[in-house]
Amino acid sequence: MGDFTHFNKEGRAKMVDISEKSETARIAIATSSIKVSKEIYEKITNQTMKKGDVLAVSQVAGIMAAKKTADIIPMCHPIMLKGVDISFTWELLKESYHLFISATVKTVGSTGVEMEALTAASVTALTVYDMCKSMDKGMVIGPTFLEEKSGGKSGDYKRIDQ
Repeated sequence: MGDFTHFNKEGRAKMVDISEKSETARIAIATSSIKVSKEIYEKITNQTMKKGDVLAVSQVAGIMAAKKTADIIPMCHPIMLKGVDISFTWELLKESYHLFISATVKTVGSTGVEMEALTAASVTALTVYDMCKSMDKGMVIGPTFLEEKSGGKSGDYKRIDQ
């Protein structure tokens, strides 16, 4: 089990020891998306949804999720985040409206923030769904993926679209 860092000698789960790792600036960017109907797109962009400003609420939910990642992902280390930014882009693809969500998370520390960025992007999309589900339960979330990351022992990563 030597190749798996989250297992101890007995093959049981453990939190990785990062005490010897040096602190560096670390950034991760994750992307998610949600496909919505034209009616939902119009209500979100015109801010006429009954529950309020969908993007503002979803943005705050994503930021809160990044801060709480260690509480919901068992082997994640609690990290003092230095910044979280959620941004949105709309695209019309094949007569469907897609909201693309980008979550950028930054820290200076001895472990990366990939999970925080992925959690932020995911929860942002889930919050859009929650706020719009009374109109259409057929919205589709995803894909969700790591776009890029920098810092740390493993170096930089930038996704090359498949």
